[in-house]
Amino acid sequence: MKSSKGLVIGVAIVLATVAAIFGFQWKAVGQSARIQTAQAANNESSAPASAVGVERLSAAAKPAVETASATGLFASAASRNADLQDSLTWAFGGKSQRGWRLYAPLVGGLIGADSAQTSGDFAAQLSRWQQQHGASANGILDSGTWSQMVSDWQANRLKDHSRPTADEVVTIPTTECYDPSRPEALRQVERRTYAAYKQMIAAATAEGAVADGDAYLKVVSALRTPEYQAQLRAQSPNSGRAGLAVNSPHFTGRALDLYVGGEPVSTKDENRAIQTQTKAYRWLVKNAGRFGFRPYFYEPWHWEYVGK
Repeated sequence: MKSSKGLVIGVAIVLATVAAIFGFQWKAVGQSARIQTAQAANNESSAPASAVGVERLSAAAKPAVETASATGLFASAASRNADLQDSLTWAFGGKSQRGWRLYAPLVGGLIGADSAQTSGDFAAQLSRWQQQHGASANGILDSGTWSQMVSDWQANRLKDHSRPTADEVVTIPTTECYDPSRPEALRQVERRTYAAYKQMIAAATAEGAVADGDAYLKVVSALRTPEYQAQLRAQSPNSGRAGLAVNSPHFTGRALDLYVGGEPVSTKDENRAIQTQTKAYRWLVKNAGRFGFRPYFYEPWHWEYVGK
């Protein structure tokens, strides 16, 4: 009886010992797995942008701009953007251009980035936009990406250049013109465009972008006849196609030049640099589309009604 009881106790001791040994081994395996997982995560977050940037910005993955590592991943791209914003060479309207700093508000609006164009977050959001447009998702606003952006802006402009009939136009009151002495013949605008403009101004005032009595967003120019456009071209023979088009959207009465600061319609870089920093212009970039207006990227003051 005693030997049988002793045998039972011995077996129990052996089983307990075996269980303890295996329990320790499984605990060690679990700890090892957790350590390996943590190391893998650390390795991924410290990998160069070229290795993981595209994957993080894919539709199935969480966008890199939403992660804390976005700045680190795109530090190199941000540094390159800091250089290219002033050094990128390109041409438009027969004129040589340099950099894209003047268009930073439009770029931010296009890619959905509010951060500075030299930041990692900006580069991360740009990378996502590049991926969506079939470009190399490197987060660098280089010549290829810039050309795609310009094409997109130009493609969204007014395409129908037919001239309005007499009953399709209204006259803009002098109080809504930047120059109140502007002749009545030069204060004509297409009816639907004017209605949308009034709604837009009401919203800009309510949202604090402009104040009653100031000049911002008042009309500088609206409908222009081909004859009048020819006169302007004769007066400014060096304006080129970018400044005074031969087949101007102003012929339709659906293009408005609005005062956004500085000299009203000067394409000098220093003047456009002033204009693109004003509260009125930045509000237009973010909100004009709500009312059916699209920008002409080269001229901060020029907006075209294409409808909602």
